[in-house]
Amino acid sequence: MSFTESARDMRDELVQLRHSLHTTPELGLHLPRTQEKVLAALDGLPLEVKTGASLSSVTAVLRGGRPGPAVLLRGDMDALPVAEKNDLPYVSQLPGQMHACGHDLHTAMLAGAARLLSARREELAGDVIFMFQPGEEGHDGAKHMIAEGVLDAAGARPVAAYGMHVVSAMLPPGLFASRPGPIMAAADTFLVTVKGRGGHGSSPHRSLDPIAAGCEMVTALQTMVTRGFDVFDPVVVTVGSFHGGSADNVIPDEARFEATVRTFSKDNRTKVKRRLVEVVRGIAAAHGLEVEASFGMGYPVTVNDDTEAGFVARTADELFGPGRYFVSPQPVMGSEDFSYVLEEVPGAFVFLGACPADRDPATAPYNHSPEAVFDDAVLPDGAALYASLAHARLS
Repeated sequence: MSFTESARDMRDELVQLRHSLHTTPELGLHLPRTQEKVLAALDGLPLEVKTGASLSSVTAVLRGGRPGPAVLLRGDMDALPVAEKNDLPYVSQLPGQMHACGHDLHTAMLAGAARLLSARREELAGDVIFMFQPGEEGHDGAKHMIAEGVLDAAGARPVAAYGMHVVSAMLPPGLFASRPGPIMAAADTFLVTVKGRGGHGSSPHRSLDPIAAGCEMVTALQTMVTRGFDVFDPVVVTVGSFHGGSADNVIPDEARFEATVRTFSKDNRTKVKRRLVEVVRGIAAAHGLEVEASFGMGYPVTVNDDTEAGFVARTADELFGPGRYFVSPQPVMGSEDFSYVLEEVPGAFVFLGACPADRDPATAPYNHSPEAVFDDAVLPDGAALYASLAHARLS
């Protein structure tokens, strides 16, 4: 049987695991119930299983029937601090926590791939590392697993690594998409505190108004981006939080704002860090105020290896036929900590449309929405592609 046929035969098991994970979502690096369910799903398979020391990770190694290199497959497991607003029979049972980004699907698909490949282990000329990762949502889970040795779990560094991510909108269900080169952005944080001198709102000349200067900074940062960076190497700076003052007639001592900064190249990531600080310091000086500015480094750019991205495209075409994979014309401004893996190992990250068939991908709630819904129908295909990538790479 082909991987697609075998995966379809285990559809009910995949759906059951995915629904079980969805009802009890867990946050961050410590996912004890999730880890327990993954271990149960892998039980009985010919795997070398190891759990994390500083996080609830699961690393499983499948030894092939013949010697050869290793390939890594990754699925993230953590949820988001989002209160679910869906009416589903498997809705989240934990208030304020939801698998709003589809990591429950990733976990189920990777467990399915482990079962598919275990059944054909004698055909593998090498080993497969299954990386079940907590803490993708801003907790550096991949970095923690790398520090604990996931890349060396098979005894040697993998020659390739593959990750997958479902989307509840944008792509039709069952359509795979990726591209060579940058696929997702670096995501950093810019924090600013403008320090002035408070006073009465009726007499602003007797004060040093941090709100007015802060607003000027926010506007200037947008101009700095459009006039200082090449539109074909995009930079996005979005101020999502601005706080200052307590009453309409009181000028506060300080104002604070926070921005997310997205880039696709190391050069622009370095340059924007310097320019952001220069802009806010210059405006503060012009107004006679002080400013504290800090730049928090988040996930780096997720960069697909050109050769591995082409390999994913060919494998998907061979597995599902033409029309199920397309080369994305541009990267996505979201970020991913699989980027840490791809900094160490050549590989590729691919998206899978999981928008329900009765919804329009152009208008359906997107990942991270409390109303995001992912179609179970894509689970077998995701598991089959995971398995096929490892099998073909080790053939």
